[in-house]
This record gives sequence, structure tokens and C-alpha cells, in this order.
Amino acid sequence: MPPAAIITPALLKSLRTHPHLPSHTWYFIASVTLSALNRPDEIPHVFNHALEHDFGRPENGTPAHADQLRIVRRIREGLVKSSAVVGMPKTINALFSLKTCTPPSLLDQPSTSSPTNRPQETYNTPSSQILTRGVEFFSRLYGQIARRIMSQMDNSGTEDLGVIARLMYGYVLSNLGVLSAVETSWVLIAGLIPQDVNPQLKGHLKGALNNGATTEEVRAVREVVIEICEAAGMRKLTDDEPGGWGWREDVANV
Repeated sequence: MPPAAIITPALLKSLRTHPHLPSHTWYFIASVTLSALNRPDEIPHVFNHALEHDFGRPENGTPAHADQLRIVRRIREGLVKSSAVVGMPKTINALFSLKTCTPPSLLDQPSTSSPTNRPQETYNTPSSQILTRGVEFFSRLYGQIARRIMSQMDNSGTEDLGVIARLMYGYVLSNLGVLSAVETSWVLIAGLIPQDVNPQLKGHLKGALNNGATTEEVRAVREVVIEICEAAGMRKLTDDEPGGWGWREDVANV
């Protein structure tokens, strides 16, 4: 028996029309949240709704190809970047679920140039250049505590944790070819809230502010992610519950 639907028409309208959510972000925020919830099967509903409603439609009712491509690329890049916090297995499943509903003309094939230029960066750009960009991105995001955070990872018991962070920030998160720095923060927030990991979430809520977001925008992103999580059955757990699908404490806020 398939799981109950999360994405309903009413929820889609609520997400798309949230008064304080930054423009053209709801669909990749929702997709990342669904991936973190392990519900990649719901992502096509988000994509199709975005195609129908997120751009002005010409007389024939079909958004321009460039508009369609922008939507699907932003969802794909959100999912790719979310791998830093939700893990590769969920990202793989989410991307392949999205592919099932994506017309061939909207797929970026290996034979074409990537909109992020990430493959070229990997094989043709000196790694020192990419890693330096990642460190600079990390420093802007965490501000005055950036050195302390990276030092904590280096001294976690294995310096390899710090290496992983530098690779992720260099090659994945600091690439701004499709999503901006603040939009990358939305991705990370959407990936963290469903996992009940307040220590990391707090850093990225503040990081969004450091990347130029307003407090109102951060709260709006938090609200829509929680709305999707609650639609999936997540709730605040009581102290006497040994386990369950929810949060052990109030979701961090700004």
C-alpha cells in the first residue's frame, strides 16, 4: 500500500503563496524537504505545479522553455547541494524521481555544458582554487565563529571530518552558478529541519542572515519546511516517548 500523500493542492497553494517567502524559491525548498523526509515520490507534484504557476503563461498555456529550464535546474541544484546534509542516497532517489517527470528537452545531458560548470571545475580547475573558494564561502556563512567551527571539525577525533567539510563547501556549496549564496542557505535549512538537528540548524539560520537574508525571510522558509514536515506526520515528541517521527525539542528559530 503506497504511503499517504503529503503534497495536496491546498499545501501547494499555501507554499507558493506564502507572503514572505523569497520569489521563485518555494519549489526547490519543498523538493529538498521531501528528499530529507525520504519522500522523493512527491517531488514530481511540486515540479508540475511550479511549471503551471510560477511564471506568467503565454496564450497557449505553456511556459517558455527558458522558464521551464530555470525551474527544473533550480530544483536539481537544490537537491545536489542538499547532499551535503541529507546524504547521497536520498539525493540520488530524489533526482531520479524528478527525472521521471522531466521532458527530455529539460535534461542536462553529459554531452552538454553543465549550468554549474561543476564538471569542468572538477577536472580542469586547480583544486586549490576551488578549496579556497569554499573556505571563503564557509567564512562568510559562519562569520566570526568560522575558525572555531572548522577547528572543532578538525579536532573531532579525525581530521578527515574537516577535509569532508572543505570538499563539500569547495566543490558543492560554494558553486553559485544556479543558486545564490542565500538560496544555498534555504537548501541547507530545508534539509536540516526534518532531521531534528538543532545544533547544525542554528548555524545555518544565522548563516542565511550572514548571506544577506532578512529575519522575515528566514522565518518564512522555516515555516514552510515545518508545514511540509507536519503534513508528513512529524510532530513535537514528548519526553516520555522512546522514539517516533518528530522533533525532540522546538525547531530552532532566529
